[in-house]
Amino acid sequence: MQLSIDLTGREVLVTGGDHAARQAVRRYQAAGAVVSRLSTPQGASHDGPLPERPFLVAAVDDGQPGWDALLDRCRETGIPVSMEPSAGPVGHVTLVGGGPGVSELLTVAAVKALRDADVVFYDRLAPYQDLPSLTSAELVDVGKQPGHHKVSQGDIEKLMVQSALAGNNVVRLKGGDPYVFGRGGEEVAACVAAGVPVKVISGVTSAISVPAAAGIPVTHREVSHMFTVVSGHAPLTEKELTHLAGLGGTIVVLMGIGTLHHLAAGLRRAGMKANMPMAVIERGYRPGQRTTIAQLGTIVTAAADCTNPAVLVIGEVVRVAEANRGHAEAAADLNRLAASLMGS
Repeated sequence: MQLSIDLTGREVLVTGGDHAARQAVRRYQAAGAVVSRLSTPQGASHDGPLPERPFLVAAVDDGQPGWDALLDRCRETGIPVSMEPSAGPVGHVTLVGGGPGVSELLTVAAVKALRDADVVFYDRLAPYQDLPSLTSAELVDVGKQPGHHKVSQGDIEKLMVQSALAGNNVVRLKGGDPYVFGRGGEEVAACVAAGVPVKVISGVTSAISVPAAAGIPVTHREVSHMFTVVSGHAPLTEKELTHLAGLGGTIVVLMGIGTLHHLAAGLRRAGMKANMPMAVIERGYRPGQRTTIAQLGTIVTAAADCTNPAVLVIGEVVRVAEANRGHAEAAADLNRLAASLMGS
């Protein structure tokens, strides 16, 4: 956890071995504290003289015996003690799914990985605006935009490997889930080839969460019992379009604005009815989230001004969402009417 208390200029003593305490030291320094170090219960300090009475003692759980007596004395004399987790191992990479772009949808495991990171390489679709409150690691923007890659995929993989081999705990923070059109498999393969330990923390995929933010369930009893997730970065082949149209259920397309015209026309050629409901959800969970609803035959015109990041949903579940929205609005109208009658 990052610190919300104002520690500017306050003396903080961080106890614990160098490796275990490195994250805590950085967190308290980032909070503005004047940090002193005590690396063993016997009193070894390497950052100069210890403060006579620190404002706070941050006790890192490094597994060494003998800390309890010191911490008990601090408490007895009225010095607050904050128990801190030990930093994780160095020299490895963790791919973290950041969800649809808001920190509230990060998993507990994702928050822990960010807290323990030395370096974070992040994408533009990850919740990067909140990173300063989640980690004190070095932050490196490697985000890619359509038609403009700030850092190429190959260079991202090299940076991750080099940083881990230099002894850092590296987090690669990606939007959505690393294994859902996130090129996570390629990044894991690069780490394995270099002999770097790597693990993956799954994230909330935008294929499910963004439709949910617009009130659209990807499955619904007696309406759709399956859903298919498709990448919209490149046009689908005629064979793919035919199979997709014949599957039934719900179709979810990620980042599909650029190929929307091709998709809509191709599904019509493959036999999908023109009045199939379709939704385009832009900027899911972000300021300016917008949902455009039309039919397969009219969606290209209706969504003419839509832009990525966007999720497309094709299927009868869109109609379910519209019906639910109508019921909710009707209930709200009744509540307002009842309130006005009671007031009169």
